[in-house]
Amino acid sequence: MDRGVETSKGGCSDSGYLVGCERSSHRAPATESGHMSVEHMVSQSSDDNGVDMIAPRKEDVIGKKFKTIELAEQYYMSYAKGIGFSMRKDKLAITRENCSAHFWVGYEKKRDVYVVRNFEPHHNHQLVTPLESPYLRCNRVVRKFDLAQAVGMRRALFRTCQTYEYMVDQSSGYLNVGFQIKDLYNNLDASRREILLDGDTEAALRYLKAKGAMDPEFFCKFSVDEENRLGNLFWRDSTSLLDYIAYGDVLIFDSTYKTNVYDKPLVLFVGSNNYRSTVMFGCALLQDETFETYKWLLETFMASMKDKKPISILTDGDEAMRKAIDDVFPMSNHRFCSWHVSRNAQNNLKDDEFLRNF
Repeated sequence: MDRGVETSKGGCSDSGYLVGCERSSHRAPATESGHMSVEHMVSQSSDDNGVDMIAPRKEDVIGKKFKTIELAEQYYMSYAKGIGFSMRKDKLAITRENCSAHFWVGYEKKRDVYVVRNFEPHHNHQLVTPLESPYLRCNRVVRKFDLAQAVGMRRALFRTCQTYEYMVDQSSGYLNVGFQIKDLYNNLDASRREILLDGDTEAALRYLKAKGAMDPEFFCKFSVDEENRLGNLFWRDSTSLLDYIAYGDVLIFDSTYKTNVYDKPLVLFVGSNNYRSTVMFGCALLQDETFETYKWLLETFMASMKDKKPISILTDGDEAMRKAIDDVFPMSNHRFCSWHVSRNAQNNLKDDEFLRNF
C-alpha cells in the first residue's frame, strides 16, 4: 500500500488514508496550494460490513463511510484476502509493476467519519488462490492474544513448535491460524528482548540508586530514547573521583567492548596510578557510537569530575570519538593507543617481515 496525498474538498480535512495493492504505483495529486497532505493506506473490512468477495463496482464502494480508520483497514484487508492479493502501507508511492489497485479514504471533520474517496478494483497481475492467500505477508499477523497465549505456554515449558501446533488445532487448520511458525518465533523473540530490556533497566537503576544512598559522592546520569527506553548510562563512585583528581592528567577512553546481550558499547574511562596500576574513572553504556552520543558522554564525565580536564587522552582512533574530544577538550592532547595501533597492524599487515619491523 502506498501513502498518498489529496486536496481537501467538500468539508473534508486534509488528512486521509490510502491503501493499495503491494504492486501499485498510484501517486495522489498535490493540493491546490502546492502543499501535500498525508494519506495513509488502509485495509478492507470483514464480512460483517457486507463485503462481496467478487470485486465490487467502484460506484458501490466510493462514498462508503467508516467511523474509525481501523474499520476501514479491516474492510480492505478482508477484501484483499478474499480476492487474493497483498497490500502495503508506506509514506511514498512505490512502483510495483504499475498496478493501480487502491483504496483511498479521507476524513470528514464535520461528520467525524472516514469516507471512501476513490477505489480501483482492477489489477494488472495474477491473483493468488484462496489456499495461498493466508500466506501473503499482509495476512500473516500474530495478534496480541496469540502472543500472550504463546508467552504463557512458554512459561509452562511448552516449546514454540508445540504452541504453534496447538494454535493450529484451535483454529481448525493451518489456513485459519493467521500466521506461520516463523512469525511466532520472531514475535516471541522480540517480546523476550523487550521484557528483558525493561527488567534489566529497572534492576540496574535500582542498584545504582542504592549505591548513591550509601556513597554521597556517587554520580549517575542516564538518558532515554524516543520510545522512553534507556539510551545512555554513565556512572562513577567516590573512589573513581578521588583517583581522577590524583591521576587524571592522562585519560584512556576505550569503547571496544560489545559483548553484552544488547550489543551496546561499553565505554571505560581508565588511567594509571603512581604504581603503574590501572585505575577506573568511570563506566558507560551507550546507545550508539555517534558524535552526539560521545559528546553527551564526555560532557557528563566532566560534570561528574568537577570540570577537571585531562592533559592527554588516549583512544582507539574512532572518528566520531575524535570529533567529540576535539569539541569538548580542545586543549587536550589526543593520541591513539599504541595497543590498538599494534592490533590493527597485526590484523591488516600481511607481510611478516614488515610487521616485525613495525
